[in-house]
Amino acid sequence: MNSSYLKRIFLPGIILQSVLIGGGYATGREIVEYGAKFGANGWICGVMIFFGFSLMAMLSMEASRIWKVYDYKSLLSKMVGRAWVLYEIAYLLGAVLIIAVMASAAGAILHSTMGFEPWVGVLIIVLLVGFLNYKGEDVIAKLETIGTIALFAAYFIFAFVVYQQRSDQMWSVFHRGDVSFQSSSMPSLLWTGILYVGYNLGVYPAAMFTYRDVQSRRESVVAGFIAGLLMTVPWFITYFAIMGYYPDATILASSVPWLEILKSFHPALIVVFGIVVGWTLVETATGMIHAFISRIEVDLEERKKKKMSKLTRAGIATIALVASLILAQVGIIDLVAKGYEALAYVLILVFAVPMLLYSKKLLID
Repeated sequence: MNSSYLKRIFLPGIILQSVLIGGGYATGREIVEYGAKFGANGWICGVMIFFGFSLMAMLSMEASRIWKVYDYKSLLSKMVGRAWVLYEIAYLLGAVLIIAVMASAAGAILHSTMGFEPWVGVLIIVLLVGFLNYKGEDVIAKLETIGTIALFAAYFIFAFVVYQQRSDQMWSVFHRGDVSFQSSSMPSLLWTGILYVGYNLGVYPAAMFTYRDVQSRRESVVAGFIAGLLMTVPWFITYFAIMGYYPDATILASSVPWLEILKSFHPALIVVFGIVVGWTLVETATGMIHAFISRIEVDLEERKKKKMSKLTRAGIATIALVASLILAQVGIIDLVAKGYEALAYVLILVFAVPMLLYSKKLLID
């Protein structure tokens, strides 16, 4: 198995996981909302999430390979025509929300864990994201690969120390079938998983530049399955860790459950957590902005205009980050958060449904 093959089947999942994790995995809040609050039954949401992430990855890779398109406008234009713009609107609104929320959260966490003033942490993140978009795809791919390895190492360390102390409580939750914090029916559990996949359909454009290397349908399927695993493993690591404290409202109601959990352990873990959260924001913001830049560059190529310079790419990234932070201060987060579920439905309608309708052609024919 040569390095080129490994790159083709692993790199898409690495990029997808890198962009996904900053949106919610880093804090643990989304794992509570989309699984852990259901206690012993929450794993059902996780299985549905894995299935959804894997399927969407497989279909998007195979569609890109067949049609030889590697940006979301070109891909969606093939399936929904001019309605592709609905995806872009939802994508950009979602990006603003995620970047704004994660930037403010990272600033606060870096302040509490490492002593940085909130604006210092945010400034570091802005500079790093601008630098990565300046350097381009190769550097983004290399650093996000390193980042993914480091993130998984950190999560396994966090999980190990929690499981070591709380394994009895964790298994007790499953033995008792404890759903005391919030019970739910099977259809509701499955729909929760589907809705979470819908929320995160905005991450797929960030990895489309890696789809150029996928050479066959078999590679699309294998790479998609691996992507689903990489995207879901941090969910399950966090879910089982939270089960060690279920149904403790101190953890389940916390805005940053992981930070609340780690407070009872060695202070060094808090510092590692601060670094992890900061890096996840860098990866998420870099991926989402890079996907938008790639879409613009394809438009420029179609119009036979000059490609964007590195400085222009870095400038767009910096402006997008600063705009997100400014908008966050004037209440855009509340405005968008109230419509967040609606955005998920739009993404499902414009991205997931067409993919599923084309699935026979993409994976069977």
